[in-house]
Amino acid sequence: MQEYPIKRGFKDGLGERMVASLSECFGVEPSEKDGRYTISYGALKMLAVSLGPKGSTVLVDTESDLAADDETILDTNRRFRKYLDAVTGYNSKERAKKMQKAE
Repeated sequence: MQEYPIKRGFKDGLGERMVASLSECFGVEPSEKDGRYTISYGALKMLAVSLGPKGSTVLVDTESDLAADDETILDTNRRFRKYLDAVTGYNSKERAKKMQKAE
């Protein structure tokens, strides 16, 4: 499970954006159980997202399909990055920098 910080100004409406962006980026309606939203798409057997403990982070849990072909993996990764961009407000490079600081 990975915890992603949210950019200042992106915390308003985070819960709604977190769910709506799943549908927008993956074209799949998520199922909800106990505040955790789950989908299955492409090279991801499971992608589950929920709000962090203080509501200012997003918790993301994934399970990969190791049998997926290269094209499916590339498409899924592109969509996943687009999803994280939309929810966190940070691009891939900024997220990587934040993760390095957190360690």
